[in-house]
Amino acid sequence: MNMIARRIFLSSMLALLTLGAAAQYRDGVPEEERAGDQPVLLSLEDALKIALAENVSVQLADLEIEKAGYSKKGTYAQLFPQVNGTGSYQRTIKKQVMYMDGMGGGNMFSSMMQPIFDALEAATGQKITIPEGDSSSGMTSDGIEVGRWNTYSAGVTAAMPLVNAQLWKSLEVSGQEVELAVEKARSSRLEMVTQVKQAFFGVLLAKEAFDVYKEVYENAVTNFEQTQRRYNAQKASELDLTRSKTAMANAIPNVYNAESSVILALWQLKAVMGVDLDRNIDVKGALDDYSGQMLRDLTEHEEASLEYNSTMRQLAIQAEELANAVKIQQYAYLPTLNLSFSYMMNAMTNDFKFNEYKWTPYSFVGLSLNIPIFSGGKRWSDVKVARAQATQLQLTRLNTERQLKIAIRQYLTTMETQMKNYESSREAVALAQKAYDISAKSYQVGKNTLTDLNDAQLALTQAQLAQSQAIYNFVVAKSNLEQTLGADFIDSDGNYDPALYNRQ
Repeated sequence: MNMIARRIFLSSMLALLTLGAAAQYRDGVPEEERAGDQPVLLSLEDALKIALAENVSVQLADLEIEKAGYSKKGTYAQLFPQVNGTGSYQRTIKKQVMYMDGMGGGNMFSSMMQPIFDALEAATGQKITIPEGDSSSGMTSDGIEVGRWNTYSAGVTAAMPLVNAQLWKSLEVSGQEVELAVEKARSSRLEMVTQVKQAFFGVLLAKEAFDVYKEVYENAVTNFEQTQRRYNAQKASELDLTRSKTAMANAIPNVYNAESSVILALWQLKAVMGVDLDRNIDVKGALDDYSGQMLRDLTEHEEASLEYNSTMRQLAIQAEELANAVKIQQYAYLPTLNLSFSYMMNAMTNDFKFNEYKWTPYSFVGLSLNIPIFSGGKRWSDVKVARAQATQLQLTRLNTERQLKIAIRQYLTTMETQMKNYESSREAVALAQKAYDISAKSYQVGKNTLTDLNDAQLALTQAQLAQSQAIYNFVVAKSNLEQTLGADFIDSDGNYDPALYNRQ
């Protein structure tokens, strides 16, 4: 009786552990941390909506678009006048000296310049000494210091291009940079959507594997109890009892491994969604929900096209940019015409009596024509470099298109193969379930051995897992194909719409 009681207690404890695992796997958070909170059930569409709002890569891509837009505005600003205010102060350390020759001797020079020096002396209050001259040579022996100790200037300058072909073409390139940033943001969204889809399907696969292994354990418990009753009635050997107990014990690690897989899959889903890992969530649906549309999905994508492929679109935009880059380098041979304006106020003094300064204005407006003549072959080399880059991109584009077409065929082949595997495994599950039921009843009446029953259980488990794996492989290949084709966020008119997954 003690042995029987211990066996019953062992069976009860194993059953309780399994039920505890079933309660915990729903959200991947331990029971004590959940504190009785129910998990939030999410569909695939719900998960995508959250990811589009919370995912960091999407936010970074949007900031890239914003940055490219500001860069474009900065380029357009070059068409407008560039106005700057200027101001300067200069302190003379050593004044310049002026020498005047050929005046016919010092006396003649003194008599001619005396009225000017008298006027300067009256204006400045400083006595000006007339240098002695050499009468024989007609040259002054000493120079005349000119200028004042303090010089102030302030004003406004403005300039703008009137004719600049390179600048005009660069404006077009700036617009293409914004377009490229938008396409890169779309690529980030496509990649994020694929990651969320695959993580979501991974949770469904882990949950179905958990259900399969839990069913295996429950069948092992049932078989053990039945074998134990038969053993007590002396209708089963101790070997059968030991085997049934071993099968039950072997089923426990599979349950816990499957439970751990569910928890890890949920963490992965939370990570790609961009939400807190401790958030209490679970997923709705089952992999079998996607089995009914396998044939339709395969048929819809048979005529696959790279029209909406993000990589090819980015390469096309870059090709246009490089074509414009060649023209920009060619336009370096063309003349440029600029308009300039300046208004300055100047004051020169020998003291710091600011209220007595006399400010004199100086202004001008002018045109500046720049005609390129010779640059040592630099412009010619720049054109050749731009053309080589355009050729490289064209070759890259051809190779990328070839690789993408190969990938599309691989995904379609995988989808077709997995659809066939699903049909085969579905039939295998039905047959394996029937064989297990027959074997279980035969074992119950003593017409079958425990080994036959275990073999039937193993075949059923493998068939069930193969069926779930076939669906999972199909939807994963389909999500990769949709990313390659750029099918997400494309409306019925063939236009890009990033709000498709945000619609209610």
